[in-house]
Amino acid sequence: MNIAAVREQIKEAHQHESRTGQLKQRLEAQLPHLHPSIQLPEQDAQGTLARFVGAYIDEVPELLEAAHEVALEAGIESQIKPVLKIAEAYFLQPPSELQGHVGLDCLLDEAYLAHRLVEEVNDLYIKHFGQPLIPADTTVANLIAHQLIGESFANQLDEVVHHSVDEMLDDASFALESVEAYRAKLSSPETGEAWKRWPCLSRQLGVELGQPA
Repeated sequence: MNIAAVREQIKEAHQHESRTGQLKQRLEAQLPHLHPSIQLPEQDAQGTLARFVGAYIDEVPELLEAAHEVALEAGIESQIKPVLKIAEAYFLQPPSELQGHVGLDCLLDEAYLAHRLVEEVNDLYIKHFGQPLIPADTTVANLIAHQLIGESFANQLDEVVHHSVDEMLDDASFALESVEAYRAKLSSPETGEAWKRWPCLSRQLGVELGQPA
């Protein structure tokens, strides 16, 4: 794991945004066209969206670091590490669709890939074990990020995630181990206690989804 390199990339993107205001300009252009289900405060809507994007990106290395530490404590590193390495690679060796992108607004795409990967893997683990691998519910945040990225390109990124998951995990991979023993590790008090030390994973990002007026 090279979480430090991911953090450095995010730091540089924040510095790029301070110099260029690229993300701010993108969000200002998008505000009038956002899906009506995205609820923003009347005051400082653009600022709220910018903070959402920053927190959504900043959460990725914290999520990966937390997941790796919990995996070590729970004795399930061999199952979790491949997932984390792919999410990390989205930042450090981005897929061809993202090569050449720079800046904080572009890291939103990489962050979306990482968060969606965790979401997809969680769905698989719920299917097989009755509970998620990583107890971080970013479904709403991912839906908002999907809207900000744009339907067409976000759908392309979803396909990248599906391809990654299909290559890494299938029904056979869950049949290779003792499901009952692994489920016990996944639901052990030690695993639960380890996750409780990472409240950032349930951070309120300041943007909500609701029914369109």
